[in-house]
This record gives sequence, structure tokens and C-alpha cells, in this order.
Amino acid sequence: MDILHWQQRYEDWFHQHYRNNDAAHDLAHFRRVWNTARQLASGGAVDELTVLTACYFHDIVSLPKNDPQRHRASTLAAEETRRILTEDFADFPAERCQAVMHAIEAHSYSAGIEPQTDEARVVQDADRLEALGAIGLARVFAVAGSLNTPLFDADDPFADRRPLDDRAYALDHFQRKLLRLPSTMRTPQGRALAQENVRFLVQFMAKLSAELQGCYQSLDNDILVRFTPKG
Repeated sequence: MDILHWQQRYEDWFHQHYRNNDAAHDLAHFRRVWNTARQLASGGAVDELTVLTACYFHDIVSLPKNDPQRHRASTLAAEETRRILTEDFADFPAERCQAVMHAIEAHSYSAGIEPQTDEARVVQDADRLEALGAIGLARVFAVAGSLNTPLFDADDPFADRRPLDDRAYALDHFQRKLLRLPSTMRTPQGRALAQENVRFLVQFMAKLSAELQGCYQSLDNDILVRFTPKG
């Protein structure tokens, strides 16, 4: 059975079984992660079925950002994926199951698990690229809306005089996590794409800063200099 048939079977399974109102972790997200992973793995010797399966099921358990068990979400997702493969995809090759579970466990930023395989590295990079660029920007504020989190601290939007707290303000998430992602990427192409997409986020930050100062046709150069990644 080729990879497209497996993908279609997973799609059919999600249409029948997956009910999730989280706009940042919907079926479209899983598809995009898979499409990105294929680009990152192009020309490499990775197992496509392992990558495909991990991409589609990596967020099958997704806990809210403010859940105290958030750091365990990827482990719970790996365990749930094993159950699903066993019960609903009995012909899934058993020898690939552990590799799938590891890729799912290691994808999470908050879990802090070091990826040990090329498949896990590709999945981790593909998922982290979803947090950057235009899609990443949209997802940040979609999550903030679902949690009723203020967009930013009106008195100190860039946390110059207070500790960063991305549970309190959506914009703080840029400094707490998103701007740091390029340095965590495991593949050369992933790192290059992450650096480019972080620049887009910094442009947004600079535009926001300018507008907050009443300048609607410019960018705040101080923000550009302060946050644009070097290299």
C-alpha cells in the first residue's frame, strides 16, 4: 500500500472520529505539517510512512496552553496513537510503531524531548514551522481568542519593564517561544525557513509598535533592530 493510500485512510478516519474545536490543531494543521515534512525530507532517507503517521496524529491529544499537564500532551498523544493504530489500522507495520511514537513525543516544544531519528527531526521542524510566518501569526491569536487572553499589555506591550508572561498576553508568546524557534530547528532547510518566517513576525511586531505610537504608515525601526534574527 503506497503512501497516498495511507494518507487517504487517515483522512477518512479523522472525518469519522475526530471532533476538535481547536482551530490551531485541526485536520488542516495536520495536512500542512505533513506537506512541510515532505519538503524537509525531500532527497533524504527517511521512512515516509513513519513521518506521515506522526504528522497526522501528533496532536491527537492537544491540551490547552494553560493546562498544567501541557508538557505531557505529546506523550499522551503518542499513547493514543498506539491505541488507534492497534485498533483501527491493524495492518499498520508493527515495527514502525515505536518510531512513530518517538516522533510524536519529540515534536513538542514544552516536552523538551530530544529527537533521536531523522523522522523525528523532520516532524519536529515541520510542526515548529507552523508556529511561524503568516500561519503562525494567525494561530497565535486564534489560541488567544479561545483562551480569552488579552492580545498585549497596553502599558508595556514588549515587556520592557515586566517579566514575560504568555499566559497573560498573546504578544509575549513571540519572545517566550516563537522568536527562539530558528535556533531549535534540526534540518538545514527548516532552519532557513524558520529564519525567514521569524522576520515576518518581527515585521508585524514593528508595525504594531508603530501603530501604538500613532504612526500608521511606518515600522518601528527600534523593534526591527532589537528582534530581527542575526544571520
